[in-house]
Formats: sequence, structure tokens, C-alpha cells
Amino acid sequence: GVMGAGIAFNAAKFGIEVVLKDLTRENADKGKAYAETACEKSRSIDEHKAKEILGRIHATADINDLADCDLVIEAVFENREVKATVTKETEAVLGDKAIFASNTSALPITELAQASCRPQNFIGMHFFSPAERMPLVEIITGEKTSDEALAWAFELAMALGKKPIVVKDAPGFFTTRVIGQTISQAQSMLAEGVNPALIENAAAFNGAPMSPLATLDSISLETAYHGIQQRIADTEAAGEEWMPGPESEVICYMVEEAGRGGQARGAGFYDYDDNGKKLTLWPGLKEAFAKGGYTDVPFEDVKDRMLLSQVIEAIRIKEEEVLTSVGDGNIGSIMGIGFPAQTGGVFQCANAYGLPALVERCRELADKYGETFRPPQLLLDMAANGEVFA
Repeated sequence: GVMGAGIAFNAAKFGIEVVLKDLTRENADKGKAYAETACEKSRSIDEHKAKEILGRIHATADINDLADCDLVIEAVFENREVKATVTKETEAVLGDKAIFASNTSALPITELAQASCRPQNFIGMHFFSPAERMPLVEIITGEKTSDEALAWAFELAMALGKKPIVVKDAPGFFTTRVIGQTISQAQSMLAEGVNPALIENAAAFNGAPMSPLATLDSISLETAYHGIQQRIADTEAAGEEWMPGPESEVICYMVEEAGRGGQARGAGFYDYDDNGKKLTLWPGLKEAFAKGGYTDVPFEDVKDRMLLSQVIEAIRIKEEEVLTSVGDGNIGSIMGIGFPAQTGGVFQCANAYGLPALVERCRELADKYGETFRPPQLLLDMAANGEVFA
């Protein structure tokens, strides 16, 4: 896939020899072709350098070609069974010391490591798309991940010219949980009948480099839809009842009813031209979600629902000790998920707002828009003690 190809190109560019393995030779060659195109597009890569870079990428469909690798990054799509199969097949040919890293944005690493015969060598490395350009790698340690595996992953991230942040294992880790808040608030507002143009403009006002509906289109609504199906299956498998929230209803409508799968399909929340260039918001959104006219919500609330939901979630993650450092949270939020850079990051944003003022504002939002905004205990304690995030 594109993610694997992007990581391969990134590594080759930094002088690392790469084996690019896919199910078929044809797919592996496609991955190498991605790197070729990336070289052509880059102003800093001349023909000679391009030849060197491409010479370091060995495309193959043969699993045995991975035998001498020190570290393998698995970048297949977010499906436990598929990842488990790939883990077992790969470990069968790897040396004992080799590290196996799973590129996942939300699946718990400890759980994925159950497919591994050496969970101490198993770690999560969450790259962001496009992998050759995005500066962050979120490294996730499972319950059994060794310090040595962590050191390897950390060093590799640095060698790839990335900024690594380290988080403990929990569903959604740090970045996916934080950005998820903005995206689900945007969808809730859409479901409530708020004008989608207002939602997108509020994000721009906040200083976010990409608005939530456009982000969802680029991730693909189909991917989000599959994620929802997986969560429904997981919930029912656990013998619980699935309660659909507004965000899952919006996605299901877009994919099932409207047949709009996102940017790659040329139609999502936005319309796109044949080259995938964003045109305008889909006019059908009004008919779908605001038949009786748009709901009036104060612009300040629209902005805060998207910004402060992320800040609160980051504080919750800190409270759960999934995030080990405030600095990692600030860097991760800006570099990984486009949290408004001028704030200095999620925790810096809370400090600048003033923790007591943040508590008050969050209580207001919680009363109006739901428990997501209830201030976590950590925030209440710090505000009461006059502390700041440092």
C-alpha cells in the first residue's frame, strides 16, 4: 500500500537498505513505482541521487527475502486477522534479534503481539500519511515490549528524520484519540444540523491546517466506515449492545445511502475534480442533515467544541498515564495531527487559556453538548492547586 511505499522511500532516501514485500510482485513493484514518482516530484533529488535511492529498494513477493532484516515494519490495513497472519509468516523467516513493528493507528499493541512468538521484540510504530513527509512517529510499547526494542524503534525513527514520541499501549494511543475528538465533534455538529461551512471555517479560525470534514475525506469515509463495522463486531462479540453515536450515523449515511466514499472516490463531504482536487462542499449535505434549515450555534461554541475537545482528551490521556511527557503531547499534537501550531500544542493551549478558566468553559460546554467536555479530575486538581502543565 501507499503507507508501506512511503516508509520505504523515506528510508531509502536516508541511506537505509529496504526490502519492500507485498503479496504479489506486481504490488511490490507498484510500491517501488511510488518511490520513483516521489523522486521525480522532488526538487532536491537529481537523476543520479534518484538512481541511488531506488537502488536501495528491493521489491519482492518472497517472504524469505526478509530473512536478514534487523527491523520489519508491517503496514497492512487495520484488521487484526490480517496483521496476525503477516506477523506469524514474517517471524518464521526472521532472525531471533529482529524487531517487528506494526504500523497501526488504533489497534492495541499488546493484543496484536499475541500473534507473535516473541512479544518482547514486538512494538508499534504509527506513521502518518504521507509517511515521507509527515515529521512524527508515534512509538507504542506493549506490555511485553523490551527496552531494547524501544531503543531500536526510537533510533530508526530518528534515522528516518522523524520526531519520535513514546506512548503506552491503549486503544487509539495518543494522536488518534485526540484528533478523533475534533472529527467526532464535527460530525455531531453536522448531525445536529449545523452549517458544514461554519464547521470548516471554525477549524480554519482555530488555526488548524486542515478542516475536519476535509480530513475525513482524505482519510476516506470508507476507511472510517470499516472502522465502525469493526467496532460494532467487537462490541457484539463482547456481548454488549452497540449504541450508534451521531458520528457513526453520519458516516453510514454518507457511505451506504449517498455512496460517497471520500476524496479517492471523487465524492465525500466535498466534491472533487478528476485529479482529486477539492471543489466545494457537497450541496446534498443540507438536504441530508438540515432539511428544516441550519441550526443556530454560536461560532465561539463551534470553535471551542473542536479545539477544547482535543485539549480535554489529551489531559485524560495524561491522567491515564498513557502519555509519559507533556512535551511529547505538545509535539505530537502539532506534528502528527495538525493541532493549531500557534498554540504550542495541546497542553500549552490549556496553560495559555488558564486552567481555572478552562474548567469553567468546559463545564459550560458539557452542560450544553455532553459529557465529553466534563473536566477530568487531573485538570480540576491542577486548577485548584494553581499548577500548570510542564
